[in-house]
Amino acid sequence: MTVSYTRKVSETTFCGLSRLLFRWRGSVFKLVWPDLVVYLVLYSICSLLYRFGLKEDQKRLFEKIAISCEYFRNVFPISFVLGFYVTIVVQRWWAQYMLIPWPDTACILASAYIQGQDERGRLLRKSFARYINLAFAVAFSRISPRVARRFATYQCYIDAGYMTQSERVIFEMMDEATRHHKIWLPLVWASMVVVRARKEGRVPDDYAQKAIIHEITNLRYNCGKLQEYNTMSVPLVYTQVVTMATYSYFGFSILGRQFLDPSQGYENHNIDFYIPIFTFLQFIFYMGWLKVAESLLNPFGDDDDDFETNDFLDRHFEVRRPEDGPSTGRKVLNTSAFQIPS
Repeated sequence: MTVSYTRKVSETTFCGLSRLLFRWRGSVFKLVWPDLVVYLVLYSICSLLYRFGLKEDQKRLFEKIAISCEYFRNVFPISFVLGFYVTIVVQRWWAQYMLIPWPDTACILASAYIQGQDERGRLLRKSFARYINLAFAVAFSRISPRVARRFATYQCYIDAGYMTQSERVIFEMMDEATRHHKIWLPLVWASMVVVRARKEGRVPDDYAQKAIIHEITNLRYNCGKLQEYNTMSVPLVYTQVVTMATYSYFGFSILGRQFLDPSQGYENHNIDFYIPIFTFLQFIFYMGWLKVAESLLNPFGDDDDDFETNDFLDRHFEVRRPEDGPSTGRKVLNTSAFQIPS
């Protein structure tokens, strides 16, 4: 889940933000250290070879190659390419978070408008809430590997209390009829609960019915947009360009950022520092920038900063109307492809 640190910076103090540098989970160091280790090894091999493994004439050739690599390395507009790419990815990440559906409004409306404290009224409200949560579970299972592993089969939905056996049959029938997602099906059932409650006089007027149906359509919109974001990614060609530019930039820097013999009088090579501290910092900054985009590209994955969709589902399922208790799977209408199965 997204790593929260707001409590750690609840007030402005001396070096307050610097304390966050020592956190590991979700940190830039956790993301870049494998690449940094490989970079350090390659850089060190080239440095040792230049200092101790080459003859004088070979060193002169190495120095010419290093200067050329440094020149062409600066041709890459790395800051512009990375900055624009990360901006797009972060905007998509936040937009997807804002689309995560919450059942609270729909369940509050159902609790207020679907009246009746008898067993029938309780069953209608309970079925409504369960269908809403089932739609969320089906939606998340298509975009989140975590939820997909949790609900690998329809039996998993039944065991968790989201689905009944009769509903499973309908889902399997729909799987044979179409390969597209079935997010809409539980929401249709939820709408039919409202329609049936209105016919039975449990919903006071058409305005109340419209308010609940409108909220159901909003939830359908959010689930549908999440599916679209999952299907329509940032163009692959742009991701490839950014990745190639970043790795090429630091590939050239393995030679281009070597400290050359100061006695040769090369420009900007007056001192031999041996250890390129500023190059390593530059690697952490730019590669960290790329890793930020990589970790946020699919916010429903398994990274530290990805959304904890299982927690969302558990929370939504637990905050159903408390008096209704767990799902009983009792019948509300006759089972058919477009009727409420429980």
